[in-house]
Amino acid sequence: MTEKQPLVGIINYGMGNLRSVANAIASLQFPVQIVDHPTELIQFSHIILPGVGAFGDAMNNLQTQGWISALEKEVRENKKPFLGICLGMQLLATMGTEHGTHKGLDWVAGTVERLPANDPDIRIPHIGWNDAQILKSDGLYAGFTKTPTFYFVHSYVLKPSDRSMVSATTTHGTEFVASIEFDNIYATQFHPEKSQKVGLALLKNFLSGI
Repeated sequence: MTEKQPLVGIINYGMGNLRSVANAIASLQFPVQIVDHPTELIQFSHIILPGVGAFGDAMNNLQTQGWISALEKEVRENKKPFLGICLGMQLLATMGTEHGTHKGLDWVAGTVERLPANDPDIRIPHIGWNDAQILKSDGLYAGFTKTPTFYFVHSYVLKPSDRSMVSATTTHGTEFVASIEFDNIYATQFHPEKSQKVGLALLKNFLSGI
């Protein structure tokens, strides 16, 4: 019996570079659509929440557009595979501290805090390529045989209370969480869609039934 191919939904909540993510997934020959309304989320097997911008603005958009209840239903209750990218990972936290204190989705106990600027040689925001130290060799990183290099653009990082979910770390002045994995939830601080072959390999792992 042929396994049903996933249908990937990318959430459009006004805070992400959706087209680059969609193009990356399409290049892997997986069907993908940008989802404009929460009621449409039920039809997708895999859900991606990208994001670029401020934590508070993003949470406000998710709330006012009705995405939070839809995400709770499809991801938390129905256990559909979920991938958060960059800001999309940070929004999983209990709280964000960018431009004040803002409540997050609270799927991950922890906070989102600014990268420290203790060293004048370390530039914030962190923009560019950086190695990721893999802590879990299955899941997103299945088949990776050497230290991958991913593309980052961010000033804030997720600090989860439970470190057992951390699947990779990166160092930019200080060590921070590059990705997390638990249950059906996966998230990366880096942009896999901008990370060339290794990024595509990671996306393929996510979409191939990990």
